[in-house]
Amino acid sequence: MKISVIGCGYLGAVHAASMAKLGHEVIGIDTDTARVAALNNGQAPFFEPGLPELLHEGLSSKKLSFSSTISDVQTAEVHFVCVGTPQKPGEYAADVQYVDAAFTALFPYMQAGSVAVGKSTVPVGTASRIAQLMVTQAPNSHLIWNPEFLREGHAVSDTLTPDRLVYGLSDELSAVPAAAKLDEVYAAALSAGTPRLQVNYATAELVKSAANSFLATKISFINAMAEVCEASGADVTALADAIGMDDRIGRKFLNAGIGFGGGCLPKDIRAFMARAGELGADQALTFLREVDAINMRRRSKVVERTRELCGGSLIGKRITVLGATFKPNSDDVRDSPALSIAAQLQLQGATVTVTDPQGLANARVRFPELKYEQDAMMACRNADAVLLLTEWPEFIALDPLAIGEIVASKTILDGRNALEPKKWTQHNWDYYALGRS
Repeated sequence: MKISVIGCGYLGAVHAASMAKLGHEVIGIDTDTARVAALNNGQAPFFEPGLPELLHEGLSSKKLSFSSTISDVQTAEVHFVCVGTPQKPGEYAADVQYVDAAFTALFPYMQAGSVAVGKSTVPVGTASRIAQLMVTQAPNSHLIWNPEFLREGHAVSDTLTPDRLVYGLSDELSAVPAAAKLDEVYAAALSAGTPRLQVNYATAELVKSAANSFLATKISFINAMAEVCEASGADVTALADAIGMDDRIGRKFLNAGIGFGGGCLPKDIRAFMARAGELGADQALTFLREVDAINMRRRSKVVERTRELCGGSLIGKRITVLGATFKPNSDDVRDSPALSIAAQLQLQGATVTVTDPQGLANARVRFPELKYEQDAMMACRNADAVLLLTEWPEFIALDPLAIGEIVASKTILDGRNALEPKKWTQHNWDYYALGRS
């Protein structure tokens, strides 16, 4: 099929390249001309495993192209809108101006029978509002809301082999052929047995917000338990293993540490709270305020613990932070707990060196006052304390014997409970982890 993808940031670029991989003819549209030029040259504007190869394959086969001219979409049958919904400055609510602008630009070029597919994470009620606009601005076309469930670092596989497909449809008869068109787009996944749920607009919009809120709650729960474990002498990792064996709970996302970050979870749960308040259902989500508070408290907890490990003061201490991104296999530093902690340590008088396999360029933009070093071993030289804050495989594999020869003090704080304690203590390191004695 001929497909357009409006917005070629993280979601859109991956979606466009993946759809071309499935054999569709895809045109990606973005207002950022530099990004469009890079994508047409096969250069991914961010780090995502597998994406460069998909871009090269799609461009070489002529199935994939990118443009800044919105009129280039007019021959497409299905249009995916994949623009961002950042948090409004000074508010919890999501900013949907980019979604509105994308649909407004798209409407004049939609042909009769074509389908617009919203993939952006939006406040509930957005799809119905856009569908009403389409009645006059893009008549005889249809809107489907099809939320994305991508995990950074796994976005390509999540797009090509999704674990479920959700279609948010109107209750009009025209929704039936529109859903059939989207079935054609996702034919490979459907033939492989991927479950497909057809729901109304509001339910489709809530799926992503509800899923992210549940994951955030689970992460903050185990981090709250880590605080109790530290106070009582219990081991949060063993505790997580034990309660995770209950199949009603499960072990996933019960990894205590410095909390969650990134461009989705924090802003999505805040936007969910804001929208619930607008709907008069704010009391239903008050627990998310504590989820958010626990998550942010983990960052200050690490700063406090590091100060203790440095003898009660951070002034003049040399701290090495292993990790800048909010998670491994990404270059995303948006709301990164690791980078936030590094900045707080610096503000309290420490000299902080940050190392990361992929995130240093973005980190320098956010916090230019920090010191950055690409090589992890060089970053650890003369450190008074080493903090593992992003669980990159390269950091987990570091040799404690070799590092021990170059640091000023053999003190390591495992902020992700990702290291093997005995591997470090047998080489005379003082090993500390959150929620473990």
